[in-house]
Amino acid sequence: MNKRNFFLLFICLCGAFQLEMVNAQTAPINKDNSQSKENFQKKTLQTLIQVNDFFIEKYADPTLPTNIGKIRPSNIWTRGVYYEGLMALYAIYPREDYYQYAYKWANFHQWGMNNGNTTRNADSQCCGQTYIDLYCICPSNPEKIRDIKTCIDMLVNTPQVDDWWWIDAIQMAMPVYAKLGKLTGEQKYYNKMWEMYSHTRNIEDQTGLFNKSEGLWWRDKNFNPPYKEPNGKNCYWSRGNGWVYAALVRVLNEIPANEIHRADYIKDFLAMSKALKQCQRKDGFWNVSLLDESDFGGKETSGTSLFIYGIAWGIRNGLLKKEVYLPIVLKAWDALTKEAVHPNGFLGYVQGTGKGPKDGQPVTYDKVPDFEDYGTGCFLLAGTEMYKLKLR
Repeated sequence: MNKRNFFLLFICLCGAFQLEMVNAQTAPINKDNSQSKENFQKKTLQTLIQVNDFFIEKYADPTLPTNIGKIRPSNIWTRGVYYEGLMALYAIYPREDYYQYAYKWANFHQWGMNNGNTTRNADSQCCGQTYIDLYCICPSNPEKIRDIKTCIDMLVNTPQVDDWWWIDAIQMAMPVYAKLGKLTGEQKYYNKMWEMYSHTRNIEDQTGLFNKSEGLWWRDKNFNPPYKEPNGKNCYWSRGNGWVYAALVRVLNEIPANEIHRADYIKDFLAMSKALKQCQRKDGFWNVSLLDESDFGGKETSGTSLFIYGIAWGIRNGLLKKEVYLPIVLKAWDALTKEAVHPNGFLGYVQGTGKGPKDGQPVTYDKVPDFEDYGTGCFLLAGTEMYKLKLR
């Protein structure tokens, strides 16, 4: 071969190689391509490890109380949500230090709740979800679940059903009832869970906190009409709706197929999914105010993570049509991992604690929220469901 032909062949080969590289980089991950699916799963797990390791390195001692405004024990709801995410990660990647980090936390608190066994506050009961999960891994010591079971039995045995007057409470406590029902086989937990959920949904503040016509929830009675956003629409807080959406997933994961109200929970899950589909931002995130981007608009990680968690679970369990919802959840996860996750694993765009769009502002890439734990927990829940999702 002469030099001229050799040079032309070399140029052609280089061009073909570059084209192949471009195709590999831009090919959508939902194609029937085993290599891309493997890469997606591997990258997802790497990101989860990165984010979680940043948290446990920064908060190396899980027994230490929080000191933000005032000293609070580390078994409050914010940390309880983190451990929900950690246990989900442990289920797909059982690294020993993850288990020990959770066990040390629970054991330090003697498997008990902030405010003791007589508390009716859902926030205090949130830690019970992880206590039960840890017990189920190694069910040798019933003392691990004695306090949370005693507390929930108190609520089951008393007539009140109005304890969940704010929608965050649904996620903090409702899965505990579902887990106890599954663990003990006793219907009373499912019955009480429905009574309390139904009250919040249909009766709280006379009309209930779920707007059936729009498929979204008011955070509490302070947001019910006539309260309106600047654009004239109802105010639906992103993370508040995320709490309910995640709770429905966590309950449906536990209750049996023939549970009398399973269809009701699924109906609400589908209504919320439809509403969330319609208000996703163009960049993949959701606003803190779902229907008004002008009210503290911008990217937000915690609510977006909870929506990813629910949508991915819904696809995986055949409740949501893959052809409709897979592009939505892939877009959201791609935006979250590329725009919110820092190189060191810190999570940006997490709204601080509060109850509405105005709280915890401003929400930015670099700002550290007042509590870092629940945002990390929400992200871990989202990522573990993405990891389990079949892209084909």
